[in-house]
Amino acid sequence: MLADQRPETRKGGEEGRGNAEAMLTRTGSYRALREGFRWQIPERYNIAVDACDKWADTDRLALIDLKGDGREDRYSFRDLSRLSNRLANALEAHDVGEGDRVAILLAQGAETAVAHLAAYKIGAIAVPLFTLFGEEALEYRLNDSGTSTVITDQAGMAKLLPLRDRLPALENLISIDGPAGDALDWRMLLERASDSYLPVASFADDPALIIYTSGTTGPPKGALHAHRVLLGHLPGVELPHNFFPQPGDLFWTPADWAWIGGLLDVLLPAWHHGAPVLAHRFAKFDPEAAFRLLADHQVRNAFLPPTALKMLRGVENPAARWNYALRSIGSGGETLGAGLLDWAQETFGIAVNEFYGQTECNLVVANCAELMAVKPGSMGRPVPGHDVAVVDAAGAVLPPGETGTVAVRRPDPVMFLEYWRNAEATAAKFRGDWLLTGDTGACDEDGYLHFVGRDDDVITSGGYRIGPGEIEDCLLKHPAVSMAAAVGVPDPLRTERVKAFIVLKEGSKGDDALVREIQGFVKTRLAAHEYPREVAFVDSLPMTATGKIIRKALREGPSAD
Repeated sequence: MLADQRPETRKGGEEGRGNAEAMLTRTGSYRALREGFRWQIPERYNIAVDACDKWADTDRLALIDLKGDGREDRYSFRDLSRLSNRLANALEAHDVGEGDRVAILLAQGAETAVAHLAAYKIGAIAVPLFTLFGEEALEYRLNDSGTSTVITDQAGMAKLLPLRDRLPALENLISIDGPAGDALDWRMLLERASDSYLPVASFADDPALIIYTSGTTGPPKGALHAHRVLLGHLPGVELPHNFFPQPGDLFWTPADWAWIGGLLDVLLPAWHHGAPVLAHRFAKFDPEAAFRLLADHQVRNAFLPPTALKMLRGVENPAARWNYALRSIGSGGETLGAGLLDWAQETFGIAVNEFYGQTECNLVVANCAELMAVKPGSMGRPVPGHDVAVVDAAGAVLPPGETGTVAVRRPDPVMFLEYWRNAEATAAKFRGDWLLTGDTGACDEDGYLHFVGRDDDVITSGGYRIGPGEIEDCLLKHPAVSMAAAVGVPDPLRTERVKAFIVLKEGSKGDDALVREIQGFVKTRLAAHEYPREVAFVDSLPMTATGKIIRKALREGPSAD
């Protein structure tokens, strides 16, 4: 279905109910697992029914919401079903319906989960937004998506209220922290609404979610996903987490649910299986507090981005200080070295299983130490159900050992529908039936994929994929900046850090004070994780004949480090 098509209203909950059984059946070999796999995608399918309502007739624990002050709220699937029913009714009462975009500007927590479930129930399209986004980043994403409703907190309201007259599609603001400006009060809305609701019986291919992803040129693009994206993720969660779920499993990640890694690598797949999730995101990741959290809550499964693992590695003698009991650790976003893998094995007594994907097509390659050897430096093998290969510029599959572009063949249930309102960018993402990831790699004789580099200039820092274009656009708005380029340079902790090369306007002085001013300018207007940690003032930038910045020359030049 195209992004702007809106089907006739379809109600009925049973059609959207998924199967709680695991998609992968444990076998003795990777080959047997892959050859015996078949997708189970029903025609009618709704994420909220599958991830919540099918469990609502029980008091099964769904969520432990751990607040910053240590307070802990627990929710059963029945609780979350009723709360999301109330919000669904409240949204419909304010004319929010099928195809409308509902943005969720909240950190990990019960309200975030309820907002997602309610959006899916009414057939709306959820637009998760990172709480560290600044005003410009929010303004672009809300206008591009045509969002009609934003659900946020007091901090989000402070950013959004000054933007109201620049967001013509925005009709409803809902604040979970009480009234602010013309915002609706979350608690009052829910108290007045019924806790009974019959979800839309959506088709599996109906749009459900837009997640904005960074690119090298131009503004961010909205990857539009269908309801089936949850089912498409399941093999890629089950495999690296050693055939998740197992009795006693409890899932946690420090990754924010605004990103595909937090939402669809952890929260929604866990709930498909009826497994509980711990919600807690540190304002600033604290490795000692993370070890304490793992032990206090006996977390069994964790998605830990490489930066988190590197920070945890700096803690002395954790095994003697905390009684943690992890059963599985998945990690992705950056390649882990042999030293970090060895440390994790020694510290946790289990292997870290790396996996690979991107917002447009996630969790398509993975390791599983219980099933196959883990090769340090390898992303793993294609996850059952996904056809992944290394292709050349024409889309032809390359033989083992040759370097090309990592690609995924369509159709695939985890693959995005399109870039929101961007047919040209969508078409450019494919060569025939191969979706091009933009990453270069090679496949070895055993079928393991090895990451080589990036075809584009996306910066990978602290587990985030950061597009230089958005940073450069922000830098150019500073009154002292004439031209700007942003690149990633090696960083021992973050993999890469953002470095800005700036040509100043005449009369501006490139000193330490201006560096700090420019850093603060980007941090407050864009996002805290995107500001340049390093700034270099230069006389000119390397350009192609058509006027494009040659970022590779900046990364590899003598001043890049």
